[in-house]
Amino acid sequence: MGKKISWGLCLLAVCILVVAPAAFGQEKKPEQPAKAAAPAAPAAPSVPAAKEQIPDPKALLAKSCEFLKNQSQFSFKAEIANDRVYQGGKKLQFGQEITASFKRPDRVRLDGDGDLEAKLLMFDGKTLTLYDKYKNHYGVIEAAGDLDAALEKAFKDHGLKVGLAELGGAKLCDRAGKNVDLSLYVGLHKVRGVPCHHLAFDRKDIHYQLWIEAGDKPVVRKIVITQKKLPGSPQWTAYLSDWNFSPVFADNFFTFSPPPGAQKIKFLPVKASDKPAPKKVKPKKKGGKS
Repeated sequence: MGKKISWGLCLLAVCILVVAPAAFGQEKKPEQPAKAAAPAAPAAPSVPAAKEQIPDPKALLAKSCEFLKNQSQFSFKAEIANDRVYQGGKKLQFGQEITASFKRPDRVRLDGDGDLEAKLLMFDGKTLTLYDKYKNHYGVIEAAGDLDAALEKAFKDHGLKVGLAELGGAKLCDRAGKNVDLSLYVGLHKVRGVPCHHLAFDRKDIHYQLWIEAGDKPVVRKIVITQKKLPGSPQWTAYLSDWNFSPVFADNFFTFSPPPGAQKIKFLPVKASDKPAPKKVKPKKKGGKS
């Protein structure tokens, strides 16, 4: 249809040029020889488009870890959603809000209030204290050294895991990248309006995703952890905001003072059955060819 219309317009134009002069009584001027068309310039060689390079998720994670490691002190807020699985695989989600504060190398304070629990975790370089606000009791772990040493001792001796506290440690990337079978760069996505690199990492026991802010401050904006081996595959999700790299802390900010009537209790030790079995060392074969 397009070709017929084009040719029709051309024929109409020819008719106007030939008939119009005669109708107005004008003499027809001799036709000028058409000028030869200039030779067409040779087409530029086509250049194949360069393939877009996919960012390395491990490199982006390492950059974020290094950035936090270089901060002498910082704080942030976290909004957490945690799944609880009940009989029959039914899941309910509960919320918690945490304010986290760090002063390197051996100060941390996590103050949390939520649907099911409200706790305060503090480490002053000598003791790690966990206070239960609802029950008004607290436990103390003697753990001199930096934050990494305190967290390792708390987990090894008492099975205590405090995920967000690891953001203030020097071994964050070592823990995050341990036993990772697969890593994936998902894309550039927004977390509450902030452009972030969306990363995914897979291990045998868990699958976790990280959203790291794109820019000169590569902080974590969102974390999703899926427990693959637990019934119902519950998820733990945290949105991190209000990052502050120049907070002002009072002298006693990281020192725990028991509230009136608070009871001190002992942390239960990890049961022998819960401790990982020691690795068996295969005996070397005797003899053989020299």
